[in-house]
Amino acid sequence: MVHILSEKPSLMTIYLNELRHIEIQKDRARFRNNISRIGSFMGYEISKSMDFTDVEITTPLGTCDSKRLKEQPVIATVLRAGLPLQQGLLEAFDRADSAFISAYRKHHSNEDFEIMVEYASCPDLEGRTLILTDAMLATGQSMVLSYEMLVKQFGAPAKVHFVSVIASAEGVDYLKENAPENAEIWIGAIDQEMTAQAYIVPGLGDAGDLCYGEKS
Repeated sequence: MVHILSEKPSLMTIYLNELRHIEIQKDRARFRNNISRIGSFMGYEISKSMDFTDVEITTPLGTCDSKRLKEQPVIATVLRAGLPLQQGLLEAFDRADSAFISAYRKHHSNEDFEIMVEYASCPDLEGRTLILTDAMLATGQSMVLSYEMLVKQFGAPAKVHFVSVIASAEGVDYLKENAPENAEIWIGAIDQEMTAQAYIVPGLGDAGDLCYGEKS
């Protein structure tokens, strides 16, 4: 199941517009904050699909019946551009566990590269809910390889949510083909094109560089 949160205009649309705007992008703190705010919105939407349990709350004047999450999720991110997105999700799920995956493009030429996933730090995932994030979903390979590494090393989650701010149509198709049956995909917006170097068009540029500065 694919959820595209910008299909209906909302505050999400405004944050996406600012992320894409070449002049507003020059404010690095604002760029990171907009990604984080999108992450919080994503967390709110994801929470609607999660399991809750009954709880009784004691107030200064009595008690009331309410609900709480049955179990906290594990929120994983692909370094480094995914960090603000993960932070936004942690604002929503403020008791969640965290995980981190080191992944990068190893270039053989200008247009030829492979995705390398080298390291992951993660709690036990067996039977839990995993929210796996990356700011941009271009080819979809880094998300799939990161998921496969997590499952191989830390166990199979009962439910998976893949989260990205902007995706290519090709990347979404690849993720749908390779995701487990218990997965849902949450995207801010889907763009139809990619360059030969696998950058999303119109996209927003290099999210990692815009968040933290250019790499040498």
